Amino acid sequence: MSQYQPSAPLTVFALNRQVKQLLESQYPMVPVQGEISTLSKPASGHIYFTLKDSQAQIRCAMFKGSLAKNTYKPKVGDEVLVYGRLSLYEGRGDYQLIVSSMQPRGEGALQAAFFQLKEKLSQEGLFDETNKQPLPKAIKTVGLVTSSTGAALHDVISVLKRRYPLIELVLYPSQVQGKEATATIVEAIATANRRNEVDVLIVGRGGGSLEDLWCFNTEAVARAIYQSSLPIISAVGHEVDTSISDFVADVRAATPSQAAELVSPDQYELIQRFDAIDVRLKQLMPMIINHHKSSLDHIKKRLRSPLNIVLEWRKSLVKLSSQNTKAAVSVITQKSERLTALEKRLHRASPMVQIASDQKQLKQTTLRLNKAIQASLQPKQARFAEAIAKLNVLSPLSTLERGYSITLANNHVVTNAKQLNIGDTLETRLQNGIVHSTVSNTTDRS
Repeated sequence: MSQYQPSAPLTVFALNRQVKQLLESQYPMVPVQGEISTLSKPASGHIYFTLKDSQAQIRCAMFKGSLAKNTYKPKVGDEVLVYGRLSLYEGRGDYQLIVSSMQPRGEGALQAAFFQLKEKLSQEGLFDETNKQPLPKAIKTVGLVTSSTGAALHDVISVLKRRYPLIELVLYPSQVQGKEATATIVEAIATANRRNEVDVLIVGRGGGSLEDLWCFNTEAVARAIYQSSLPIISAVGHEVDTSISDFVADVRAATPSQAAELVSPDQYELIQRFDAIDVRLKQLMPMIINHHKSSLDHIKKRLRSPLNIVLEWRKSLVKLSSQNTKAAVSVITQKSERLTALEKRLHRASPMVQIASDQKQLKQTTLRLNKAIQASLQPKQARFAEAIAKLNVLSPLSTLERGYSITLANNHVVTNAKQLNIGDTLETRLQNGIVHSTVSNTTDRS
């Protein structure tokens, strides 16, 4: 390019006009990437901003018409890619870029897409609390949608094993990063719902960049979670990470480990509750036994001894006999002339005859009394025997008598083979005696 030599001095305006024409002819449209460092939005509807990188900066203008064609809303700090023509503002001689289009770059683009999808799904009601399912109160089986080789699987397994090993974990493997991840996550959620073999489903992975976690910010995954008939816990990344799946899921967990804690009770808390119940039962048993003993003693006191009743009757008979004898002597003394008649009458009314009759009546009365006593005792004896039988059923000794045994390791009852290690010393308590043994092998049948 030949050097330009003006034939006469130029005015400032003429120089600026020539430079402007030169710039616009040489750079009709150029892409430029940089960070927005300043941004002005005057009432005219145009925007004016500065693009910069680590070494330089350039002033930019985007007019109202071009701005209306772009859905992206720029802000300070965004990394953007702009298309525009170079120009010069003649009045000040400022070199500038007239921008016709703008789009975010890198995480800036992802963030913009994140907020746009979040707004869309929110307006459709996918985040409404009224659409969220509560977690079941009793969870026996947990499903996990994640990578079969990722840290999330290891974290969930570790938490469940520590807190409540009885919970069964079903893995629905999927990719959690990359282009194919979205489709595999959607398919895994659909598979879990189709099989319907778990009580709750955890969907997530460990931490990473926004780009690494992007599959959990896709519309397809969000709608799959929303349409799931199984309650879903979203557990994506670390505590500071937030994804679209967190908003649409029934429950959000900061990490996969926290999700595992949400679905599992603490076995040590359960053991403490059972121990408290056992202590309470042991306290109540003596009280119940003493109560029944007191009731039995009270019943015994209310029952009259048959021997005492017979003695009372005998005493009454002796008294009557004495009275009869005195009456007879009195009659004999006063009316001797009627002795013959009285003797005949006395023979008919002899005390021995009366005694025999009274003894017969006494025998019948005694039989009725014994029957009444037996009838009164039988139901009380039956209730007492039933109470004793119930106590025997609850007794640990009865369990041992039926052939069962109790195995302890380190003074703790063994209920699961996972509690044992090879070489552990076991103490097995039988009905009569204790057997000591050493673990040589274990088999987990959970």
